[in-house]
Amino acid sequence: MPKLLEIFLISFKLGCTSFGGPTAHLGFFQIEYVQKRKWLSDKEYSNLVALSQFLPGPASSQVGMGIGLLRGGLLGSLASFLGFTLPSVLLLTLFAYFFSHIKMDMGWIHGLKLVAVAIVAQAIWDMSKKLIPSIAHLIIAILALITLQFWGNPFAQVIVIVLAALIGARLFKQTNGLEDTAQKNLPISKTTGGLLLALFVTLMIALPIANSFLKDDLLTIMEKCYLAGALVFGGGHVVLPLLETQFVQSGLMSASDFIAGYGLTQAVPGPLFTFASYIGMVIAGVPGAVVATVAIFLPAFLLIVGAMPFWLTMSRHIALKGAMAGANAAVVGILASAFIHPIVTQTMQSGLDILLAAIFLLLSLRWAVPPYILVLLGILVGLLCY
Repeated sequence: MPKLLEIFLISFKLGCTSFGGPTAHLGFFQIEYVQKRKWLSDKEYSNLVALSQFLPGPASSQVGMGIGLLRGGLLGSLASFLGFTLPSVLLLTLFAYFFSHIKMDMGWIHGLKLVAVAIVAQAIWDMSKKLIPSIAHLIIAILALITLQFWGNPFAQVIVIVLAALIGARLFKQTNGLEDTAQKNLPISKTTGGLLLALFVTLMIALPIANSFLKDDLLTIMEKCYLAGALVFGGGHVVLPLLETQFVQSGLMSASDFIAGYGLTQAVPGPLFTFASYIGMVIAGVPGAVVATVAIFLPAFLLIVGAMPFWLTMSRHIALKGAMAGANAAVVGILASAFIHPIVTQTMQSGLDILLAAIFLLLSLRWAVPPYILVLLGILVGLLCY
C-alpha cells in the first residue's frame, strides 16, 4: 500500500472512532501509532505531545500532523490531517443543513464517553510505565496533575511543562534512557520550518487588514477562524467561547444555531475544532464550511510543522535531555489531569457508569480488544442502558 494512502486510511479510521475530546484522541493515537504500528516510540510520542502543549491550536490534531510528517513528509502531514478531520467535517456540515429535522437519542453518545474513559485510562497507564521510571519523575507528574486541577488558566499547561523541563534539567542530567528523536531523518529543513513559522505570523497580521478593506463574507470567516486557531491554548473546548464572540456577538449567526451546533459537535468523533465547519456552513454554505475548516486548522499545521525541526534538534544536546525527561513526566500528569476533569467528572454519573467503564477497560487491558470494537460496544451499551 502506498505510504500516503496508508497514513490517510489509518487517520481516517481514527477520525471515525476517536470520541471523547483531545485527551481521548491522544489515547487512541498512542495505541494505534505507538503500540500497534510502532511508527514511533513512547518517548518520541511524548515529545510530540509536549510540543503540541506549547503551541496554540488543537493538540490532538497537531500530534496527528506531526506523526504524518515523520512518516511521510509534508504530504504525509496533510494526509494525516485530512483523514482525521474529514469524518467530523462531513458530519457537522450535514448536520448544519439537516439538524432541525434530526431527533437524536443521547444514550449512545454517553456509551461512547464511557469507552473514552477506558481508552484514556489505558493510555495513561501505558505511558506512565515508560515515562515515569523513578520517584522523582512520579513527583513531577503528580505536581503537574495537582497544579492543573486547581489552576484553570489556558496557559497553565505551557507553564507546567516549562517548569517541569527546568526541574528535569537540574535533576536528570545523567538521563540515558531518553531516545534522541533528532536522529530520525526529518523530511523538512530548518529553513522550511522557519518559512512556515513566518507565514503563520504574516497571516495573523495580513488577514485582519485585508478583511477591513474587502469586507467579503468568506474572507471574514477565514479571518475569524484563523485567529481563533492561532490564539487559543487549551484545546477544542476553549475555542468555543472565542467562536461565540466572533460569530454570535458580531451578528453573523444566531445564538440558537450556535448552541445547536455546539451540542452536535459533542456527538461526533474527531477534533472539536471542526465546529468551525458547522459555522461556515450555516453562514455561507459549502464554500463557507471549506474556508472555515482550512482557516481554523491552518495555524496548527504551520506551527507544528514549522517548529518540529527546531524542537527535535534540541534533543541532540545532552544538557536538554534531562529537561525533556522532566517535560515528559509532566505530560503524563497533564493527561491524568484532563482524564479526571472533564472526562471522568462529566461522564461518571452513576454506579452503572463506573461498572461499564471498568468492563471496557478490562476488555482493552486483558484481552486487547481493538478501539473500534469498543466504540461499537459503547454505542450498543448506550442504546440499551441509557
